[in-house]
Amino acid sequence: MNVVVIGAGIMGTTFAALAKEMAPELDITILERLDSVGAGNSAAFNNAGTGHEANCELNYTPVDEEVISVDKALKIHAQFNVAKQYWAYLVKQGVVEDPRSFINQTKHCTIVPSEAIDLLHRRYQEMSSHHFFEQMRYSEDFDEIKSWIPYTMEERPRHEKMAATVVETGTDINFGALTNQIAAHLVQNLGVTIEHGVHVKRAHRSPSGTWLIEADRQGQPVQYRADVLFVGAGGGAFPLMKKSHLPFRSRFAGFPVGGRFLQAEISAEEAKHYTAKTYGKAKVGAPPMSVPHLDLRVVDGKHYLLFGPFASFNPILEKGRGFIDYVRALRVHDLPSLLSVAMEHFSLVKYLLSESFKGSRSMFEELEKFAPGMSKKFDWKPIQAGQRVQIIKDGDLQMGTEIVVSEDHTYGTLLGASPGASVSPEVMLRCLEQMLPSAVSTEQAQKKRREIFPEDNLATLINDPERYRAIRDNVNKQLGIKGP
Repeated sequence: MNVVVIGAGIMGTTFAALAKEMAPELDITILERLDSVGAGNSAAFNNAGTGHEANCELNYTPVDEEVISVDKALKIHAQFNVAKQYWAYLVKQGVVEDPRSFINQTKHCTIVPSEAIDLLHRRYQEMSSHHFFEQMRYSEDFDEIKSWIPYTMEERPRHEKMAATVVETGTDINFGALTNQIAAHLVQNLGVTIEHGVHVKRAHRSPSGTWLIEADRQGQPVQYRADVLFVGAGGGAFPLMKKSHLPFRSRFAGFPVGGRFLQAEISAEEAKHYTAKTYGKAKVGAPPMSVPHLDLRVVDGKHYLLFGPFASFNPILEKGRGFIDYVRALRVHDLPSLLSVAMEHFSLVKYLLSESFKGSRSMFEELEKFAPGMSKKFDWKPIQAGQRVQIIKDGDLQMGTEIVVSEDHTYGTLLGASPGASVSPEVMLRCLEQMLPSAVSTEQAQKKRREIFPEDNLATLINDPERYRAIRDNVNKQLGIKGP
């Protein structure tokens, strides 16, 4: 069977690697628009690098009429545990020689001002009662919070009331470095072909029933054929889906959101002073991806602090592509959905537009509010992050991700962005179950699956504390993550 994957980011390479591990007979080709793998949204500074497991992100525990729901947090945490099993497998197999090349232990903290203390405390009570978050700690004591996140507290007035939670086993992840190592494994050990500089223009069914993929490679037209096609191209998935003639294409549209960070390179000694990712509370009307956070990042052996993100309305599909590409991706049936979202979420649109024109001075003011004294402590510079395209489905704006597969299971794509890369192995496993059911259901495939994922049943992880703890402790040991 001939399988073509569009996009050599963390999603596309993970999809190909899992497919080839479980079904070696598959012939897999990856087509990448850029000159290297993992250079789009997977690149280190095109995302926050947080190993999202719902430890510190308030938007993963929504509040409805004073009731805090932890269902989303439980699912994301379970998905991340499945992801870690795959990454631990890569370390065990020698695909990744040193886990610190892509994953580093970093405290995950949440900090809120006085008006949200009650909310955070109730969230802590709900979450810490479950075995996923039994190691979470809560404090309103200034000195204790300062010991967790000194840079956030050092110049804050002691009389200012705050509350915080901490999970010591959080992680910072360089998804670009991970993608590169998976890609090398694909080419060197699994026989997968990766072609760079291939800009796919259109994919449609040929008269023979296979997928015909039309592309440009170095300015020359080129075609590929596939029995099964997976599109893991970030925002670039939307125009390809629109041109596919698949019946569900009219249900979806894309709402692009850009972002910026403030970045400062720091020394290894300074990094030891602040080993945390500290998330705050989003402004009213701000999208979930705009929750302010101050992060320690480890990228290629160097240490950085990152603050942001500062959202913007940037009408492009991917970083490095232009406005015209976005316009060409639109269809007449998209206009009512876009207008509906603009009207229903006018405060969001207004917020994004105002953020788009925010200059460096305003960005530093935001940093000072979050961590007093920090703007002058290091040499900060604004950097452009990756581009997210949120889902508009049936006229409603959605903030998560969605797997979309054709009825005949020969076409699949992933839309949306959050929590994205952090749960890529689990999400790609579900894609494989839908798109290649016969290939991944053989006895050989299931044996390999159990080797890679000792436990990939989310319900079991959520409901069986002992099974979860055994899996967690084993993969954490493989990945160099030490318990408290």
